Amino acid sequence: MTRLSHILLAALMAVLALSASAQELQCGISVTSASVQGTNKQVYDEMRTAIQDFMSQQIWTQDKFESRERIECSFNFNITSQVSSNEFKGTLTVQLRRPVFNSSYTTTMLNVQDKDIQFRYNQGQPLTYNPNSYDPDNLVPLLAFYVNFMLGLDYDSFSPNGGSQYFKQAETIVNQAQSSQFGGWKSFDGTTNRYWLINNAMDDNHRNFHSCLYDYHRRGLDQMADNFETARDAVRECLDKIKDIRRRISRNPYLLNLFFTAKSDEIVNIFSEAPQIEKDKIIEIMQVADPANISKYQKLRK
Repeated sequence: MTRLSHILLAALMAVLALSASAQELQCGISVTSASVQGTNKQVYDEMRTAIQDFMSQQIWTQDKFESRERIECSFNFNITSQVSSNEFKGTLTVQLRRPVFNSSYTTTMLNVQDKDIQFRYNQGQPLTYNPNSYDPDNLVPLLAFYVNFMLGLDYDSFSPNGGSQYFKQAETIVNQAQSSQFGGWKSFDGTTNRYWLINNAMDDNHRNFHSCLYDYHRRGLDQMADNFETARDAVRECLDKIKDIRRRISRNPYLLNLFFTAKSDEIVNIFSEAPQIEKDKIIEIMQVADPANISKYQKLRK
């Protein structure tokens, strides 16, 4: 083999090694700008490509993911105004989905709309992430925050408290952004923002929420093909934990509300064939755990 062949082979191996360690996410990106008039629409196509490249090339964990193990998610940007040539405002919808073992079913773990995003994007400039500092353009911190938060949820669902390091990194990003000129990072920016999302996740009163994610997904949904009744019991244990959390917290229950935004219909389906005494128990639990959706659970009495 020639020296050139050795060099080419080494380069190929390096690329393959990088591909094996990266690519944790199977992430769909969309950028819409229908309400923005009279601007260069090409910038939004380039923005989507830059975000897609960043999300797929960034190494987020120390673990290796096979193609079938990649975490399924989507980031949908709706740009509502262009403040300047490189500054944009809008909303961001983030969704996280998880496959259920021994089935073709995929369960939603997160469905959140961030209504207060503003950032700068410079055409032709690649996006880079430095976990040790806040990027004042704000786009990369937005992406990195939600990626780490999703990793926390996903890892929690496979092992008890498995997502701790990713929630801590999301908290670090929020702390770094406290001096940001952009909204959504501070407690006084509203009650449904990034600050309160990670504040809930790290709050001691929500400690059992993380083990609940394991109960619901790994002991619950993943086992339903093998033993539906035992799996349903695990889901009920999770809901009981959330009921206790809801009773203890006196402040904004944003994280719990988002959990039930993703899960309320699924919970009704899980218990739709349960004995009536068990259905009544679930309704009793959900009156405390998820009062906003109680009308859905009341249908279990019919």
